[in-house]
Amino acid sequence: MISTYSKRRKWSSKIGWSFAWLATAFVLFGLLDILGTILYKGVISFRPDMLTTVTHGIAGGLQNAILGTFELIIISTIIAAPLGILGGIYVSEFARRKTANVIRFLTEVLSGVPSIVIGYFGYLLMVLRWGWGFSALAGGIALTIIMLPYILRTTESSLQQVPLALREGAWALGMTKFQAISRVVWKPVGGSIATGVLLAVAIGMGETAPLLYTAGWSSFNPSGQLTGHQVGYLTYVVWTYIDQPYPQARELAYSAAFVLLVIILLIHLVVRTLVNRSSGAMK
Repeated sequence: MISTYSKRRKWSSKIGWSFAWLATAFVLFGLLDILGTILYKGVISFRPDMLTTVTHGIAGGLQNAILGTFELIIISTIIAAPLGILGGIYVSEFARRKTANVIRFLTEVLSGVPSIVIGYFGYLLMVLRWGWGFSALAGGIALTIIMLPYILRTTESSLQQVPLALREGAWALGMTKFQAISRVVWKPVGGSIATGVLLAVAIGMGETAPLLYTAGWSSFNPSGQLTGHQVGYLTYVVWTYIDQPYPQARELAYSAAFVLLVIILLIHLVVRTLVNRSSGAMK
C-alpha cells in the first residue's frame, strides 16, 4: 500500500507541475507576444521628430501627448503621494485596530473599483457639477483616486516590516511616536515607500478610461491652466488611433505605445534599484 500511495503522489505531483508549467508558458507567450509586437512595430514606426511635433489629425507627433501625460502624472502624484504616505503611517502606527481594519477594507474596495466608474464619477462631479470642464486637474484627481490605495497599502506594509526593537529604542531615548517615525522608523523603508509611489505612477500612466471622461483630448501642448482646457495623453493615442484604417494613424499608435512602454520600463528599473537599496538597509 505504501508503494502504491507513493506512486500516486509521484504521478499527481508530475501532473500538477505539468499544468503549472503549461500555464506559465501560456502567460509568458502572451506577455512576450505583446512586448514583441509593441517593440517591433513601435521601433519601426517611431521617428525622433515625433518628440518635438504635436499631433495633427491622424498624423504628426507625440509632443502634446507626452507633455500632457507628465502633467497629469505630476498633478496626481502631488496629491496622491502625501495622502497615501500619511494614510499608511496613520494606519500602521496610530490607528486603533477597528479603525485600521475599516480603512484597509475601504482601500481594498477602492482599488477594486473599475477605472471607468471612477472616470464617470469624475465626469459627473468635476466636469459637470463643479464646472471644471475636461481638464488636467479633473484627470489628475481621477488618477489620484486610482493611485491612492496602492501608495497607502505599500506604505503600511513597509512600516510593518520595521522591527519593534527599533521603535522601542527610539522611545527609550525619549522620542515621541511622531519623532520616532520621522527620525528613525522611516529610514530603513524609505526605498520601499518610494517604490510604492513609482508603481502607482506606472499604473496611472497606463490608464485610459478615467481620462476619457475627465481630461478629454487636445492636439495642442498643455497650456498650464488646470481647468477649462483639455489635455492630450499617450494612452488616448493608442486607444483611438490603433483602429483607424490609415497607416499613419496606426504608426502613431504604435509609437505612442512604444514611448509609454519605455517610460514604464525605466520606472520599473528605478523601482528595482530602490528595492535593492531598501533591502540592503533593512539587513
